Amino acid sequence: MGGVYSSKKMADIFAYESSDIDWCEDNYRHSEHVVEYFNTMSNFFFFIISPIMLYLLHPYAKERNLAIHLVWVMMIFVGLFSAYFHMTLSFVGQMLDELSILWVLAVGYMVWFPRKHFPSFIKDRSTFSKLVLLITVVATVSSFVKPTANAYALNCFGLHFLYILAVEMRRCTDQKALRLAKQSMALWVLAISCWLSDRFSCSFWQKMNFCYLHSIWHILIAVTAAHSSTLIAYIDANSEIPYSLPGLQYWPCDKWAVGFPYIVLKTTSKLQKRC
Repeated sequence: MGGVYSSKKMADIFAYESSDIDWCEDNYRHSEHVVEYFNTMSNFFFFIISPIMLYLLHPYAKERNLAIHLVWVMMIFVGLFSAYFHMTLSFVGQMLDELSILWVLAVGYMVWFPRKHFPSFIKDRSTFSKLVLLITVVATVSSFVKPTANAYALNCFGLHFLYILAVEMRRCTDQKALRLAKQSMALWVLAISCWLSDRFSCSFWQKMNFCYLHSIWHILIAVTAAHSSTLIAYIDANSEIPYSLPGLQYWPCDKWAVGFPYIVLKTTSKLQKRC
């Protein structure tokens, strides 16, 4: 009897629309197998942007630490699990979606958090990474018991990282880095505005017959991640591998600073202002 109950409970959490969350887009409007069609399809931008960023940041990662590639490898899983969640609106899909974001933040925390901001009792990045890994594992396990635990962990990682980034940018005199910071902030504000408006102003957008703000959020947050992670990586490069004289460029058009930002490592010994 207990085995039957467990099997039923397991089936329930995988069932379509077993999540408490339902976004503004009309369900099953474009496909009988996909609950939120555009919210699902918009995640494919993660599959496009992630390989581009892996390629563009490879020279920096090769010099600094190849583990940095894990950030954008994990972003592929963010897109995959988010697509699965919006396709099914299942509880398992929701958990995978949220936990993949947590692990991206955790990996970024491990590889990029500035050494000078480590707690006094931590002396090296290896120890710091183990501590972050432990916290992330505990938050992950706790999320299956109490799903809100993941939200607390996400906010702690995200807000603390934003605070440290703001502190670092105050000391920055590099105009390209400052411009990238402004671009990242503008993109983030636009993205979060779409998320909030879809979540809390759904009735208005339904009257306008435009229920696609969450799918736009997916596209904008993927682009925001490309900009903000490059900014963080640039600060890291100036701190950890200053001898390589890191610089910022844009692909495909550096002249107008349009496209995806990435780090170039210069061979010249010419002095320049850095963060």
